[in-house]
Amino acid sequence: MSGRTHAPRRRRSRLWLAVAGLGAALAAGAAMPAAESAAQAAEGYISGVVESAAGPEAGVWVIAETNGLGTKLAKIVVTDDDGRFVLPQLPDATYDVWVRGYGLVDSGKVQLAPPLDDVALEAVVAPDEAAAAEYYPGNYWYSLIEPPPPSEFPGTGPEGNGISPAMKSQAAWVDNMKQGCQLCHQLGNTATRVVQRRDDFDSAAEAWDHRVQTGQRGNQMSAAMDRFGRARAVAMFADWTERIAAGELPPRPPRPKGIERNLVVTLWDWGTDSSFIHDEITTDKRNPTLNGGGPVYGVSAGHGTLTVVDPNENTAVELKIPVRPEDQDSVTSRFPQMQVEPSYYWGEQLLWGRGGPDGHENASDPHNPMMDGEGRVWMTSKVRNRPNPDWCREGSSNKFAEYWPIDASGRQASYYDPETGSFELIDTCYGTHHLQFGEDTNDTLWFSGDGNVIGWIDTKGYDETGDEQASQGWCPTVIDTNGDGVITKPWNEPGQEDHDPARDTRINGFGYGIIASSIDESVWITRTGPFPGRLVRLDRGDNPPASCIAEVYEPPSIENPDIDPAQTGSAPRGIDVDRNGVIWTALSGSSHMASFDRRKCGVTGGPEATGQHCPEGWTLYQVPGPQMKGVETPGSADFHYYSWVDQYNTLGLGPNMPVANGSTSDALLVLDPDSGEWTILRVPYPMAFYSRGLDGRIDDPDAGWKGRGLWANYGSNYIWHTEGGKGTRSKMVHFQLRPDPLAR
Repeated sequence: MSGRTHAPRRRRSRLWLAVAGLGAALAAGAAMPAAESAAQAAEGYISGVVESAAGPEAGVWVIAETNGLGTKLAKIVVTDDDGRFVLPQLPDATYDVWVRGYGLVDSGKVQLAPPLDDVALEAVVAPDEAAAAEYYPGNYWYSLIEPPPPSEFPGTGPEGNGISPAMKSQAAWVDNMKQGCQLCHQLGNTATRVVQRRDDFDSAAEAWDHRVQTGQRGNQMSAAMDRFGRARAVAMFADWTERIAAGELPPRPPRPKGIERNLVVTLWDWGTDSSFIHDEITTDKRNPTLNGGGPVYGVSAGHGTLTVVDPNENTAVELKIPVRPEDQDSVTSRFPQMQVEPSYYWGEQLLWGRGGPDGHENASDPHNPMMDGEGRVWMTSKVRNRPNPDWCREGSSNKFAEYWPIDASGRQASYYDPETGSFELIDTCYGTHHLQFGEDTNDTLWFSGDGNVIGWIDTKGYDETGDEQASQGWCPTVIDTNGDGVITKPWNEPGQEDHDPARDTRINGFGYGIIASSIDESVWITRTGPFPGRLVRLDRGDNPPASCIAEVYEPPSIENPDIDPAQTGSAPRGIDVDRNGVIWTALSGSSHMASFDRRKCGVTGGPEATGQHCPEGWTLYQVPGPQMKGVETPGSADFHYYSWVDQYNTLGLGPNMPVANGSTSDALLVLDPDSGEWTILRVPYPMAFYSRGLDGRIDDPDAGWKGRGLWANYGSNYIWHTEGGKGTRSKMVHFQLRPDPLAR
């Protein structure tokens, strides 16, 4: 069958118009020269000193917020050793300004307008530790939780100790706490450590059992409890919140120190009060000066929109991401269109899906954006319903379908072109989740998200021909078990009791993160499970799919008796690569940043390469922050949704610096691999900063700290769990590092 084709891009007509006139306006902003854009940046400032009854307050935050612009804007800085501060680059407006810091309670807000010097702000010392602790990040509160002790594993089931037999170790239990619960929202924040409607139930356990069934994600939360062994998990969470209600407090976090006091954080509101904005993108990872000073983009997974902030004009808009017209009425939402129990916040109202509020139907279900070298924003999104066209299936003459036919895909691909203000929709046989561009001449766009294969689009070929069939391909991941250097069908399937040692072995499982190597044409994906998770490397060879060959590498596991328990980790999730080809991954189960260098491995294929064969390739860096109570192996209370490597020094700390999303610690965590030291970029307001994706952009390479920085967004499923509660909107966040805390 011939596939759906379009004319080459240079002749392609506008396919799906976003909003009349908007595309041209954004394109004009994106095309603005970086120097001109920087020159137009607001140079207003407010400077002064913060003092309390105890004297000057060092390492506390000064927050300025205004509703007087196109969208709400906040600017946050840290005081120096003498309590002095400068809020730089403030647009012309009147601001509420106040002080927040560990050991303090919020000061009263004062209204100020730039430019303004020598402001004296009065900080308020907390009257007691309980009052001070209300401002601590979620991971400090979550560190008070107490998982079952190591002696109770493996679990013996409901007739035994109540722990699921699938839980082989305490580390596997903690891993499930991260992947099953912290995956969607920050645990330890006020909304989760205080049980709503506690008095309606006879016990905290009953309250928790009901709580995890509420809202549109109730069935998912409830299923996570079942994976632990429900009664035992409910008891753990109930014990945690009851101890907190009785007055137990976490340790006090350290205040920002050293270079952390040079941080400037800027936040813009975007989306709505029910948005679930999953990820953001600002530039091309391969060229961080692209789109300098231009719009910042995110995808609202809950509402099926592309969200956009203009950081120069301080405005925000939303664009509906379309599906193909013939499928408009048949595309189903992945979000349940029912609730086991009503939401404590929204009652019976369904926020995401075809019946969502504000006219959002969410047919497209976007997940992850990425920018190409032309400034187009590529996304994983639905363009049609699940059943695949015939050319993807058994019986097709397509060589990839002949090798591995695919019957359905839950999400495909699209891009938004700011130049035309239009969307392009591209069908894929394989399912998509995350996406990353390679560094090859064809600008290959790689996709994770299919449980059986890794897929790609030759974007150069697609631009030249518009042929979505000819420009895409996919391969199952098969390891060379017998060590003969080739992959031959048939192969051993996962779960087979008797593997033929003469055959190769196919490995499957949901491919989560993905990154193309910086030194060759291989691609790497992360698979968070089964415990302890794994990295998978795919080499397409010279004749895919027949030449595709995979390798698998697991982090050193507590369940491997040959490994020191203190050097073990689990759940590779976020993934990136440095300019030397070293893979970096946030181990979300054990709360490490980990590097993996394949060049250190004595074995990469053959019968010995079963996963635990290359501990020498791994280096694990424990993240800062408190440990969970009673956890024997490394078990920080922090959770890292994703990770990223600052290959080109967009922040200013140097090239090849790996960054972990401190999704439960209100922070981005920057590692210096040479020293092992961490720089914590904390976002103190609004509390419960939960980030997923991040990237860095150089707006103007000649503008010093003002021309560069990192970007991330508030990406919780439940934005109403952030400080401010229901009615709060998601934020886009810009991180900049000045040469000193008083630089303007």
